[in-house]
Amino acid sequence: MKLIFPQVNTAEEIAEIARLASQIWREYYVSIITIEQIDYMIDKFQSVPAIHDQIHHQGYEYYLIRHEGAAAGYLSVRQEEGKLFLSKFYISKEYRGRGYASQAMVFLEQLCKDRNLTHIWLTVNRHNESSIAVYEKKGFRIVREHIADIGNGLVMDDYMMEKEISV
Repeated sequence: MKLIFPQVNTAEEIAEIARLASQIWREYYVSIITIEQIDYMIDKFQSVPAIHDQIHHQGYEYYLIRHEGAAAGYLSVRQEEGKLFLSKFYISKEYRGRGYASQAMVFLEQLCKDRNLTHIWLTVNRHNESSIAVYEKKGFRIVREHIADIGNGLVMDDYMMEKEISV
């Protein structure tokens, strides 16, 4: 069960990420945040134009998580100040529990080593207990709380988590 992590470059791949995002976010987050916030966030952060802008103007890199040709999920990262910001890390429901997160973490850690980056950091919703547990199991620790106004009267109520990488 070897996964590959091709970097997203084409319009077709960006559209594939946007489709995955819409499907995963609506399935997963409905128990954590409102459908209105999910729809707003998908449009603002994970629509085709938003992803295109992030890749071409904001320094983000997107990677598909592929298993035997099928898109099982995706990652988005941005290198900043000697660290790797893990912006997005999503696996489709039918692929969860198969060790894909572990393989993706190995991929991310290798990316850090190749680029001499010392940490991976991320933000995660404070009520997303299952993801927090996975990150803690992978060696991340909560470093602080972070509340961000994302517009439209909505906020993200997150923990900032970080993992040190041995370079």
